[in-house]
Amino acid sequence: MELLTREDVRRMSDNGTRGPVVVNKGQTLTPGARDWLAAHKIQAVYPQGREEGNAPSPATYRTLSGATLTEKPEHMTHLKGNILVPKDHPRIAFRGMIDALEAEILLTQRAAADYPKLVSELEEVLSFVRNFIRCDVLDEPLKDIKLCGYDAGQLREYSHYPDKHLGQPHFLPAHTDPPALLAVNKLRTLVRQTELSAYAAFKDADGAVTRGDIILGLNRLSSLMWIMMIKLKGEQYERH
Repeated sequence: MELLTREDVRRMSDNGTRGPVVVNKGQTLTPGARDWLAAHKIQAVYPQGREEGNAPSPATYRTLSGATLTEKPEHMTHLKGNILVPKDHPRIAFRGMIDALEAEILLTQRAAADYPKLVSELEEVLSFVRNFIRCDVLDEPLKDIKLCGYDAGQLREYSHYPDKHLGQPHFLPAHTDPPALLAVNKLRTLVRQTELSAYAAFKDADGAVTRGDIILGLNRLSSLMWIMMIKLKGEQYERH
């Protein structure tokens, strides 16, 4: 089942400027997506028929404390299904960081427009990052990490020993470096912030993590950002 989120329907409707939004067979709207469509008075249509998961639900919400609400307060949002939490809940903050990370990837692609291979690799990164929300909302495990030809072990190894594997030692970025390298460096820092946000979202009372797969995925993504910087520094990406 493909999950259509609030961001998906916003994109499909050009940020609320047109409609209807077509929900095909095998797709389902999240509660947040349904709320967004209703707020913007955009119709959802089902050419192959409405599936059970898309059937309208009673206007009843629950909170983590067990309270029942008939209306969604503006200061609350969906955690999962009809469960509402305050908008500063750690998991909502994590989802916001993923949104910011996606936006920064797009800006980095623009900055790296002269490096077609790098732009293509960043597109793969974008798909990888967009999957985190699905894994969180549906409690799905993150699949085996394979990014831009590297598995999880290689990402760690190559980022720790770039001189050995890529012929370029560690370095400190400088303002004289190419704009693409500086953009990837900024993206790397946002990946690290997102990893910290994930830890805050998925740690239990004892500090152990409940979604180690998500945290590992972000950690290895940070390693990939450093590998990209190393390759840019060593002029290993072909430039237009």
